[in-house]
Amino acid sequence: MPTLDIHNTSRETVGSIELNDAVFGAEVKEHLFHTVVRYQMAKRRAGTHAVKGRAQVAGGGKKPYRQKGTGRARQGTVSAPHYRGGGVVHGPHPRSHAHKLPKKVRAAALRCALSRRCEESALTVFDAFTLPETKTKLFAGVMNTFEFGDLLLVIDGKDETVLKSARNLPKVTVLPVEGLNVYDILKHRNLAMTSAAVEKITARLGE
Repeated sequence: MPTLDIHNTSRETVGSIELNDAVFGAEVKEHLFHTVVRYQMAKRRAGTHAVKGRAQVAGGGKKPYRQKGTGRARQGTVSAPHYRGGGVVHGPHPRSHAHKLPKKVRAAALRCALSRRCEESALTVFDAFTLPETKTKLFAGVMNTFEFGDLLLVIDGKDETVLKSARNLPKVTVLPVEGLNVYDILKHRNLAMTSAAVEKITARLGE
């Protein structure tokens, strides 16, 4: 089992923790990253794009010109697709882009992402992550202490002080354990979590 030091926000070592091999030492299967990130991005799409067909375009009720005798091709309406401003053929309509993916595949990809950050020594464990007051400067100070360029912080529960202190930092994401996902792990080069969050993740994903 991989063993990591536990730090406080001042970067002092206050203990150590043994990580579960099944969660943080799994074989990394990179094809799962593509599969699950594609699944996540598809679910986030609004699917509200739409165009008008010939029946929805305003106007076009009157025949543009008479059927015969003009020397031109017969036309029934200016809302036909080949007219400028006419309807669109087979255009997009509101729909959901989400598709199904088995829970086992999503869980396996999450284990692979956690294991990848662990093998890269990009995983930091805090004893707890609390701030005395809501200030971006305090959160940025912790970032500088640990030399984090960007960070995904996973906490146990919902701490409004930490969330509000981090939300103005462009390369920082704070998530509760329940919101941990493959896309955000891969998006950030550094992953940090509290020891309580590690226990919950292990209980959720451990075999």
